Amino acid sequence: MTNYSTLLLSLTLIAPLLIGCSATSPRAGSASSPYATPSAESRSPLEAERLTLKATRYIGDDDVKAEQLLREALAHDLYHGPAHSNLGVVFLNQGKLYEAANEFEWARKLMPGHPDPRLNLALTLERAGRYNDALATYATALEVYPGHIPSMQAITRLQIRTGRTDTQTRGYLEDIALRGDSEKWRDWAKFQLTRSHSSR
Repeated sequence: MTNYSTLLLSLTLIAPLLIGCSATSPRAGSASSPYATPSAESRSPLEAERLTLKATRYIGDDDVKAEQLLREALAHDLYHGPAHSNLGVVFLNQGKLYEAANEFEWARKLMPGHPDPRLNLALTLERAGRYNDALATYATALEVYPGHIPSMQAITRLQIRTGRTDTQTRGYLEDIALRGDSEKWRDWAKFQLTRSHSSR
């Protein structure tokens, strides 16, 4: 019988983003930006989108190639949110946590209504051991996209693992038990609910 208290549930990075972005950009020329700011005339959003889409074929298999394509995309349009988000995924795959966090911050600002950059930023903070910051960032993903299952799974797992459960944890578990991304997640949530009930 599987012991779900020791079940390892891997938190897979959010799938590479394929959508465009029309949100307000971070302040051009800011000191924290590693990129040159293109003029309005030199920007090519369609080419940036094409290169970003092409890069998604390589993420996880050839991250060097993916990084090259994503940097090319950002050279065409610095404000293409999905390119920043996917470059963050590449950096996180490579263990470059600072660089990953920086790209996810860009993506978060460029895509304010999308949960994925926030979720991936939280995963980066969690990997760096910054659990309180990670929990707060997971919560912002659920604020912009209530009911987002990957974010719900991530925050609940970290809450339980670190003993930081709150009044929302049980509700999250009930949702995951019904709508979890996989049978393992659903079974894990059911086990946690059973264990919580038996400890009362």
